[in-house]
Amino acid sequence: MTQFKYSKRVPADGTDAVGAILQAAADPKIISFAGGLPAPELFPVKEMKAAVDKVFAEHGQEAMQYGAAKGVTALRKAIQQHVKEKEDVDSELDNVLVTTGSEQVLDLVGKAFVDPGDTVLVEQPTYLCALDVFRSYGANFVGVEMDEEGMKMDALEKALEANPNTKLVYTVPNFQNPTGRTMTVERRKKLAELAEKYDVYVLEDNPYGEIRFAGHHVPAVKSFDKSGHVFYMSTFSKTLAPGFRLGWVVADKNVVNKLTVLKQSADLHTDNLAQYAVAQFLEDNDLDAHVKEISDLYGKRKDLMLTGIEKYFPAGVKYTDPEGGMFLWVEVPGVDDTVELFKQCLEHNVAFVPGDPFFAGKPQPGAFRLNYSNMKEDQIEVGLKRLGEALTAATNK
Repeated sequence: MTQFKYSKRVPADGTDAVGAILQAAADPKIISFAGGLPAPELFPVKEMKAAVDKVFAEHGQEAMQYGAAKGVTALRKAIQQHVKEKEDVDSELDNVLVTTGSEQVLDLVGKAFVDPGDTVLVEQPTYLCALDVFRSYGANFVGVEMDEEGMKMDALEKALEANPNTKLVYTVPNFQNPTGRTMTVERRKKLAELAEKYDVYVLEDNPYGEIRFAGHHVPAVKSFDKSGHVFYMSTFSKTLAPGFRLGWVVADKNVVNKLTVLKQSADLHTDNLAQYAVAQFLEDNDLDAHVKEISDLYGKRKDLMLTGIEKYFPAGVKYTDPEGGMFLWVEVPGVDDTVELFKQCLEHNVAFVPGDPFFAGKPQPGAFRLNYSNMKEDQIEVGLKRLGEALTAATNK
């Protein structure tokens, strides 16, 4: 049998732990809070069909031809206007790059800035796919402690002092994946200051920021950036539809030019039809009204989840109460093996994502992520009752 000689970027064991978890959770008899999926019933199918029809009628040849690597100009202008209105981020067109989902931004930034052995500072815990991407480029991770107000800036500065080869700080400041926490405005200002002081780059990942159902909007870290050290990234996956695979990054134009060259070698350009269609949708429809509909539904489902947790979970369990987004974080004292807990919960026909893959270093025992956006209301209480029974059994052993 051929022994394939893979590069060092390929995980040595060849396993996909998260994929295995999601596959197990896909069993139709299991109520799954594991995935990070938007609610499909809110996809604007009718409006998007109208947009696509108009694109074919008015821009059919352009939409079906090769396009510019930076993206369709109409969409880039819409993004430029959007980040100004929503995040107070000033930019020129040359600061905007459209990507094949926000996941491609992670990959391009990793490829452009992370050499083997470079340190990447991340929230503890953090988005697991970001860890996978930066790990593939040889990153050395250092986790930075969080509290309910997001990444702690005193801990971040200590980490910067202790790791002079730090190249990048990665943060999800709004309704963080996996915890649902939001960074305060004071910490955002400090983060921008520290980036300039220590000459490190901040990758600000904001896929969920518009989906707010409580509290007040907090300006982007990028809005406080005076030196170009902050790269702002987002996506249409949570506000329109993930299947279009449309993300973007707003950064210094020299950075955008470098990322564009790397993107050209990966996919030439992002899907033209999807770009034209979303640009047309934004011209013809009220995105804010659509996002409010999403936020209202997710807020209702989050409240139902918290009610179920309070009603069915054993005493002493801690959990976050997010003001937006799609996730909350649970910590169960007395549980040493969260993956084993996941298996026990499957026996009760309910699933979550164990916390282990979200940690750059040693994982926190008994922690896991719950998703409330993709579960119908009548199933949330049933699922939380099952989960509570499983947790009670596990903690009483």
